[in-house]
Amino acid sequence: MVTKPHRTPHWPTPDERAATGKAARARVRRADQGGHEPAPDRPDPVAVLEAQAASRVPDLVPIRYGRMLESPFRFYRGAAAIMAADLGRAPHTGLTTQLCGDAHALNFGLFASPERNLVFDINDFDETCPGPFEWDVKRLAAGFAVAGRDNGYDEVDRRAVVREAVRSYRLRMRAFSGMRVLDVWYAHDDAEDLRALVAAEGGRTMRRRTDEALTKARGKDHLRAFAKLTRVVDGERRFVADPPLVTPLRDLLADGGGAGSGRAGGDSGPAPALRALLGAYGSTLTAERRELLGRFRLVDIARKVVGVGSVGTRCWILLMLGRDDEDPLILQAKEAGESVLAPYAGPVPQDNQGQRVVEGQRLMQAAGDIFLGWDRVTGIDGRRRDFYVRQLHDWKGGPNTDVMVPAGMRLFARVCGAALARAHARAGDPVAIAAYLGSADTFDRALADYAEAYAEQNQRDYEDLAAAVADGRVTAAPDPAAARS
Repeated sequence: MVTKPHRTPHWPTPDERAATGKAARARVRRADQGGHEPAPDRPDPVAVLEAQAASRVPDLVPIRYGRMLESPFRFYRGAAAIMAADLGRAPHTGLTTQLCGDAHALNFGLFASPERNLVFDINDFDETCPGPFEWDVKRLAAGFAVAGRDNGYDEVDRRAVVREAVRSYRLRMRAFSGMRVLDVWYAHDDAEDLRALVAAEGGRTMRRRTDEALTKARGKDHLRAFAKLTRVVDGERRFVADPPLVTPLRDLLADGGGAGSGRAGGDSGPAPALRALLGAYGSTLTAERRELLGRFRLVDIARKVVGVGSVGTRCWILLMLGRDDEDPLILQAKEAGESVLAPYAGPVPQDNQGQRVVEGQRLMQAAGDIFLGWDRVTGIDGRRRDFYVRQLHDWKGGPNTDVMVPAGMRLFARVCGAALARAHARAGDPVAIAAYLGSADTFDRALADYAEAYAEQNQRDYEDLAAAVADGRVTAAPDPAAARS
């Protein structure tokens, strides 16, 4: 028997990786990234939304449409699947990293690290999957153009905001390309970095609003959610009914289960399928976090409406108590479907879509929720569904782009672009991506053109949805949350 000699795998050198990035310019020139022409076979945008609605809770779908019609930017937030179809039909670089998949401005924000520091990062990974890096950058850029239009900015200001985001991405990626691997991995952005940036470059109003946002984020924690969402009923802590936004499982069961509500056998307590979720989910946590989870007991479950694009997916909140009735943990179990990018980016390695979300988030985020995990549940409305689980609130803060002046949005765009670069550098090859982007502003200017063109496309799609509601093709309902505020 002849034994073949062992061969050490060849790891590309930095020069070889840079050459890969520059070679990608032959596939898509940087200047050509600025174009957007709807493909001849572009699907009807309303049909895309209707296809998503087919697997969602029917009673909640009109709320989704109602939220999307509040403004073109709100529409954009719910239209990730529409944009994915546009991105997937266009040429791309082939420079793959883990994508957020929905990297618009309001999917960046503040939350707590396990060390109890307030950090700034991407905070939504429902659509995460591997794909060409520029898909995320284009989603971010176009979102700022749409938000600027909603705020009444002129084109000069909108372009300045977009170029700030893309320039920040490009420069930070270039910095990461020269760093050691572990230094890239440990990089993070915390609240003090944000405060220092605003102090150096923001005006008095911007500094005040930043301080208020940081204080508010630290106060938006599990204890506040506990006080807001629960009360004592017959000596037991229970979720407060606020339908359709928060509907306790006991009410859904009393109504015969509801459409997709989670009925699972008429148990007088938590439904067996959801109760079983905790056991399997715990196995996806590390041993010490599984031990921590085991010190809490499940006492109530409710369905909760969340977000804009997510409305209609099954989202459960689970009330758990530890030492006593004033020691809460509130978990959120959110349904995970296939990423909107999957038809164009190719299959993902995970069989469970909740696992896809969790592993993508762990790869991209510098710090994450200690209770982040996944499970698959069979029995809820008779179908198998994948979920990911996390804390409902563990400090939480986000921007209000509606009140931003152009200078404030430019600064926020810079922070978002830098955070996206950090996430992509952790998950992909910063040397190749930086080599493609180069040191000139060619890519920045191209994406400013792209963002303006796509904002126009988004406006047309928004008007198509409004027309579909007007002619009765789909039904929209007013946002119950707006009526309560």
